[in-house]
Amino acid sequence: MAQGRVAAPTAIAATVPLQLLAAVIGFPSRDPVAATGMGVIAAPTATVGLTTLTSPPGSTSPGLGVLLITAGTAMLVPAAAATTTPVPATGMATAGIRFAVIGIYQLTGSTSWQTAAGLVGLVLGALALYAALALELEGAQGRTVLPLGRRGAAEDAVQGRAPLSVTELAHEPGVRPQL
Repeated sequence: MAQGRVAAPTAIAATVPLQLLAAVIGFPSRDPVAATGMGVIAAPTATVGLTTLTSPPGSTSPGLGVLLITAGTAMLVPAAAATTTPVPATGMATAGIRFAVIGIYQLTGSTSWQTAAGLVGLVLGALALYAALALELEGAQGRTVLPLGRRGAAEDAVQGRAPLSVTELAHEPGVRPQL
């Protein structure tokens, strides 16, 4: 389990700051779903990294297990709110499932749960790679290349349909009357 001594500081130093930055930028960008999702992911990722760094290799922690199950449950909030963007919603739900499965492993120490967490992690990685590629291609080419399953207002926004009228804009979050 020497890999944990490399993975832990990497998670803390590389992923957590990016997740927190995405959360901080998401709120003023009026994307509370992404902001909440990234914020909820950042805290347990940092905690897992610190726990891995300070614990004996191969050990489990019931306290960490409870935190991860709680984080997995909390990830259902942004996943359920992302009703117009199914691929990102599925990614958040899968991240929540992974946190919960790792949490159960931490509570039980069962290698079956550890294996299940690895498998869910592989699915999550593939889903995240697909979503990132789809969004990057869309941004670079100015059109949808790989489908993300958008529907409703999200689809309208990407397709350039139904621009906001002045009346609708006045009711958007963060818009206030002239002072």
